[in-house]
Amino acid sequence: MTVAVLGLGYVGCVTAACLARLGHKVIGVDRDEYKVGNVLAGKAPFYEPGLEEIVRETAASGLLTATTSLAEGLSDADIALICVGTPSEANGNLGLGQLKRVSEDIGALLPGLQKRLIVVVRSTVFPGTCEEVVMPALGAAGHCTVVSNPEFLREGTAVRDFMEPSLLVVGGNDPDAVQSVAELYTTLDVKPCKVMLRTAEMIKYACNCFHAVKIGFANEIGALCGKLDIPALEVMHTFCQDEKLNISAAYLRPGFAFGGSCLPKDLRALTYRAQRLDLNLPLLQSVLPANDQQLRRAVERVMALPAKRLGVYGLAFKENTDDLRESPIVTMLEHLLGKGREVRVYDPHIQMEQIYGANKNFVLNAIPHIGKLLTPSLADLLANSDHVILAQKPTPAAMVEIESAGLATLSIA
Repeated sequence: MTVAVLGLGYVGCVTAACLARLGHKVIGVDRDEYKVGNVLAGKAPFYEPGLEEIVRETAASGLLTATTSLAEGLSDADIALICVGTPSEANGNLGLGQLKRVSEDIGALLPGLQKRLIVVVRSTVFPGTCEEVVMPALGAAGHCTVVSNPEFLREGTAVRDFMEPSLLVVGGNDPDAVQSVAELYTTLDVKPCKVMLRTAEMIKYACNCFHAVKIGFANEIGALCGKLDIPALEVMHTFCQDEKLNISAAYLRPGFAFGGSCLPKDLRALTYRAQRLDLNLPLLQSVLPANDQQLRRAVERVMALPAKRLGVYGLAFKENTDDLRESPIVTMLEHLLGKGREVRVYDPHIQMEQIYGANKNFVLNAIPHIGKLLTPSLADLLANSDHVILAQKPTPAAMVEIESAGLATLSIA
């Protein structure tokens, strides 16, 4: 394909050179004559390991060229990749001036192009930007389609990150356009994740924020280890050996608040001991308040339901256990009962006469009449409810029974 790369900064120049290395005909576009001149001369306009060799090779072969003219860049392009900067403004918001300007410039040229253009936003933008900023700026909707293809390039390893990607995301509302953009990367050893437009925009933020959280977490654990004279690198190296729960997809699923006998207790103990050592761990200290906010959001969703009789599936802090200690569902029930809601509860693993000790004390201290709310069977719960709240993930058989009842459901699990 013929590809125009708009912007020859770190992302744009690496993208242009590497796409040319993959065999595409690429023309880089930038207002900066220095950057354009360097590419035309077979030189990288900045230092990035491995980039100079690729620019030299692809420029010499004729697969990579550059221009300061957007009209020239788009004249024969099938795809235009926007790689302009989106810097932070003083209030923390993204500066979209460059993105809007280049989109407007593309829009002015669209009617004169010989073929329909796929406009790809590779810059990091907040979800909704393609629809709310780029598309209106382009104007001529019939002449182009907008796709999001966020970059995951780290300065210092950008060429390797492009050629050996760990993730490839292409998002859009036009499947054919999404497929065309995905085909740019066919020769790379990666399976493209083809998603909706806003999903692609959000994935980039999810990745970067998670990377920041990981660094912050490691540093806070390291700081506490330092106070306790424990080798932090040994702790984290061993921590990373667990690829089933620690370094994995485990727990990375949006749902209900956490609870149980371990996570809340251990977080409290760790942050309390850190404070005793005059050590502030703001990331770890924020986890329980963040969990409380998730619980509050779930309660608000349930409170917004118009139904008079609410059936709650699940009481333990997660499925396949009878542990009620610090179950967020118990806390949610307290809120609902306090607001006068009529509530019935069913949990396949909870029978009041069979729980005891701290388990029983916790739930009775919170809701002394919990026994009157519990139903003996799922059928009884469904018969006495107008709306079912799924606070746990039901078994397949239970889900079939719930769906067969024809009741409205709200999943907070």
